[in-house]
Amino acid sequence: MHCMNEELYPYVVFLPGEEKNKVLSAIFGSKAAVDLLKFALEQGVAKSIYQKDLVRKLNFSNKTIIENLKTLTKLRVLDEAMEKNEKEGRIIWVKAYQLTDLGKWFALLMADEEQISEEEKAEIMQNLFRIYVKMVKGLAEELHIDKKMFEDIFREEMES
Repeated sequence: MHCMNEELYPYVVFLPGEEKNKVLSAIFGSKAAVDLLKFALEQGVAKSIYQKDLVRKLNFSNKTIIENLKTLTKLRVLDEAMEKNEKEGRIIWVKAYQLTDLGKWFALLMADEEQISEEEKAEIMQNLFRIYVKMVKGLAEELHIDKKMFEDIFREEMES
């Protein structure tokens, strides 16, 4: 039973419509995927993720890590790129992964509020507002609703 005095947090995730179930299953159906997102959050959502670091830090086999990286890349939760590194005078190429905007939303679902800086919260709020406004604008156009009405509502609410 839910306690009425329990503090609730507003978690919002925008999902790709056609692949919603695949994305949710890939992330929440796999402890490795959840831990991968937590790892990304702990190191900083803007930093590159490397397979070797995941293998070293998480309790999963290399094969499990690779499978999850491939799945999350295919579902656009992660972007994959090749980075050029110099090691012992030789140039080597390594795969690096970065959270996409969708991936950042999922990583933030795993976060405790204290883990997110005021700056990150402000950025999240701005991104959320921008996405919401674009969605409302598109829906208004589709339903032939005058967008000016929404501008008026926004101004009223900001001034009150």
